[in-house]
Amino acid sequence: MRILVLARVRLGVVAVLSLLTLSACLLVAGLPRVLQGSYDDALHGALQKASASQADLTVQTQTRGQQADLRDPGQFSTKDARLRSLLPPRLRPLVSATGPMSAKTYDTPVYQSNGLTYINLAWLSDGDRRVEWIDGRAPGKPGVLRWNGSEIPLFEVGIVDEARTTMPLEVGDVRILGESNQIAAKVVGVFRAKDSAARYWSHDVDVLHVTQVQPPGKQEMERRTTALIPASGLAVLSGATRNLVYSWILPVDPTAPASLDVPELSAAVEDYGRLIPLQLAGNGSPYELATDLPGVLAGFGTALGAAQTVMFLVLGGLLVVALGVLVLAVQLLIERIDHPLALARARGGSLRQVAGTGAALVAIAVAPAALAGWALAFLVPGPVPWIAHAGPALVPLTAVGYAAARLAVTHRTPLHERRDDVAAARPSARRITLEVLVVGLALAGAYLLRTRGLTTGGQDPFLVLVPVALTVAAALITIRCYPLPLKLLVRLAARGRLAVPFLGLTRAARARSASALPVLILLPALAVSVFGAVISGGLSATQRLASWQSVGAPIKLTSPVELPPDAIERVRKVPGVRLLVPAQTASAQLGYSGERAQVIAVDLAQWRRLLDGAPISVPALASGTSGIPVLVSHELRGRGTFEIGWYERMKVTTAGEIGALPGFYPSGKFIVLPFETNKRPGVNTLLIKGDADPAALLAATGQPAAELTSQERALAAIEDDPLTGTVQDVLLITTVALAVYALIAVVVTLVIGAADRARALSFLRTLGLSDRQARGLTVLEILPLILITSLAGLALGLGLPPALGPAIDLSAYTGDLTVGGYSADPVMPAVLAAGLAAVAVLGVYAHTAISRRRNLGAVLRVGDLT
Repeated sequence: MRILVLARVRLGVVAVLSLLTLSACLLVAGLPRVLQGSYDDALHGALQKASASQADLTVQTQTRGQQADLRDPGQFSTKDARLRSLLPPRLRPLVSATGPMSAKTYDTPVYQSNGLTYINLAWLSDGDRRVEWIDGRAPGKPGVLRWNGSEIPLFEVGIVDEARTTMPLEVGDVRILGESNQIAAKVVGVFRAKDSAARYWSHDVDVLHVTQVQPPGKQEMERRTTALIPASGLAVLSGATRNLVYSWILPVDPTAPASLDVPELSAAVEDYGRLIPLQLAGNGSPYELATDLPGVLAGFGTALGAAQTVMFLVLGGLLVVALGVLVLAVQLLIERIDHPLALARARGGSLRQVAGTGAALVAIAVAPAALAGWALAFLVPGPVPWIAHAGPALVPLTAVGYAAARLAVTHRTPLHERRDDVAAARPSARRITLEVLVVGLALAGAYLLRTRGLTTGGQDPFLVLVPVALTVAAALITIRCYPLPLKLLVRLAARGRLAVPFLGLTRAARARSASALPVLILLPALAVSVFGAVISGGLSATQRLASWQSVGAPIKLTSPVELPPDAIERVRKVPGVRLLVPAQTASAQLGYSGERAQVIAVDLAQWRRLLDGAPISVPALASGTSGIPVLVSHELRGRGTFEIGWYERMKVTTAGEIGALPGFYPSGKFIVLPFETNKRPGVNTLLIKGDADPAALLAATGQPAAELTSQERALAAIEDDPLTGTVQDVLLITTVALAVYALIAVVVTLVIGAADRARALSFLRTLGLSDRQARGLTVLEILPLILITSLAGLALGLGLPPALGPAIDLSAYTGDLTVGGYSADPVMPAVLAAGLAAVAVLGVYAHTAISRRRNLGAVLRVGDLT
């Protein structure tokens, strides 16, 4: 047969099939690239948010004798080259070519300081490039100091500017370090970091800042600082008399890894950690790897797993629907060429020739379109995962395979004409058994999904496919059940005197077997669309709730020092400020012990007014209690009346318990006091309601160090996460695409049955059927399938989020707040259902208009009326 002639004759259907193939291949090849790109961006963001001390690979060893001491920077460089040579191939592209090295002492007390003052010494390989000297000079070579009748090493050191007031230390001061084997440290200079915000300093926070902690049971603070020494100090510094640690840092480039490599990267880090002690053993000083990179990757993997699960469900549904619409279009083309193929089969054509001709015609329509869609997807930025190649290959293979299989079954015997519209076909026992098996597996999988989750010991392929199985099961149940209510309506219509309801409902109840395809398309399309909309709505609502909980007010202004009354009044008078609630936060001593808790003095009634209309609230203080009523956290429960030391000693009485305080204390030990107890009064926090300019608010405080956060900024930070934004965008794109596919399925369904419907209407027109009755009959034939399928799809889409909610953790996209519930937006389902109904009705009117213009002789064959 001449395939090109068939293609030219059915050019319209071939063009529709090509467009559907092009769109399907573009979606299944382009969306995974977008997703993979967002996954990589999210990984890079996670590594950049993590401190360098967490993400970098740090190799450390504690020297315990002179044989293991390193005396000059050259020895450090030799070890660095050895460590880099041991890197697994997977890690080498991630690690920068050079990295800092250091030698540090730890737990070095100042002589006779009762263990409350510590000065450690540190050599940093690139410290001279990272700091600038603001007082004194850079340290020089070490010398000796005569002390207690003997000579001890004297190190010239430089201290951070903060240590001058906190320790306190000054240039020229000499301190004896160590309770035994003492050494001396002479302060010769004061430095500050050239860029204190650089990632480099997260490895050496002890060098930039003085650490102050309160030891248990003590009233005084313990202070620690780390002073810098020059490279010449390495020749004197020994682990035989000091707690001395050598470190080599292999910096990890946050923008280098790909999300696809996360499992291999974690395994490579573990292998490197096991390899280092084996390869560098000796001199009694074991080397070990210190890094939290696997933990950072694991945290990202949790978020990535949730994103991949949701996207698998959504994109999997999109692919199923796209393939279904494509198969429906193939079915339309097959029916259009059925007559010439049947004629060729009756004249002696083999089954291979007939099926091959139809398959070749479909291949001509879909192969170039699939190639074009795959090529257009390269215009979409992002990495290319394997699914971006497999998807476009699956689309034409499905179309061609279905065409060949369908024609082989249909034309296995010549003269295959039959009347499916006369009596409904009965399903075989094999088919019923298979459908029952699918439904049973779907229900069993749903139960396991809720009890085990999706990530128990890795993703279970069976459980991941459960949502798809539920959709298929719902479609099968709908196919089997929707004729039952129609048959009941047929019996009721048979008792009436009107013929149109009886005929229309009878044709709907005796729908051809091809009617299963629209159900298998419409139901997943509606279900996945509604599922995506509900998930998106739940994410948006939870993101908003998380932003309110993180800030605690529309605007929160904090200051490291107390704000004077005139500054508060200036802030209150800034245009746009509608309500201002002052508060004071601090740390208080519990009783007379070393136990401490965070306290906040605030007017809770005014705070509740400020939160009017917000998704969060704060509790009220119960009245009638003796003393000062307070709210305490769960960690402080059961204390009744107790004493705290703040700016003065006061007795407070527990009037209630709360688990968290929005904007301040998500957990831990904290106390909420009435604002009146703040008698000084001291205010360092302002809660503001209004639309005032943030810059004007900060300027009104008069405090350069004041900071401002807002609920809108917090929400934007959550929504601007690349992974979160991509999930929302893909859900929107998928919902729109599924809606379009659903409408296309309705149109194609109308076109597929157009010939039979026109023939039936032509018969009835000879009996006096009017145009109005023809439209009503067609509506009654088409709408039941669409309405019942739409209701089933909507019900399934609304039920999937609650059913899958316990198995999918979406907290990575909501500021670490668990999505507590899902609420459907009624607009989208209503618009979608209305669109389907409108397309069906318009199709009915278009079909009846076309049928009315047809000549009866062009539709009815000779002998049909006899």
